[in-house]
Amino acid sequence: MTRDDRYPRKVTCGTAQITLTRMVGTDEPAVLAFARGLPPHDLLFMRRDISQPKVLSAWVKEIHTGTIDSLVAWRDGAVVGCTGVVRDPLSWSGHVGELRVVVSPAVRDQGVGRLLIQESFLMALGLGLEKLVAHMTVDQKGAIAVFEGMGFRPEALLRDHVRDPSGTKHDIVILSHDVAQFQAQLEAYGINDAF
Repeated sequence: MTRDDRYPRKVTCGTAQITLTRMVGTDEPAVLAFARGLPPHDLLFMRRDISQPKVLSAWVKEIHTGTIDSLVAWRDGAVVGCTGVVRDPLSWSGHVGELRVVVSPAVRDQGVGRLLIQESFLMALGLGLEKLVAHMTVDQKGAIAVFEGMGFRPEALLRDHVRDPSGTKHDIVILSHDVAQFQAQLEAYGINDAF
């Protein structure tokens, strides 16, 4: 459903002019610089620390193998956000994708996160996924509100699930969205081809 000809795509988010592209290997240095500029707490919900070069290289390899689909949001030649729809087609949960989104503090509250979530949702539909889950620390109230506003619902709370660099443990909330039900609603209204 999300076609490669959809990107690059220019979008205005608040006062920011954003260009969305599919993530490719040559984006690695810019994404690494972006990740290293984020507050450490912003990376806690990611399964791995993307501010580490070897982790970012593994991410790019997963894009090439087809188990991750990622978008990058650019402003003035710098990365200000990125997203990944991660799936494991060989697992018992091959119908489920994990949505990972991180946005620079410089463009928060301008709709960049919402845009990345919407575009990732379209990718999930195109990949035939039936369910999307997103993980975040419980104190990320703004992010949780954005996800809930887009139809995600709390599904689980994992206590003391991640540890930050100082050793402090944090709870993780898991939100989910029934992509298959949304797809069925689009088809029922005859608007599926609009995407």
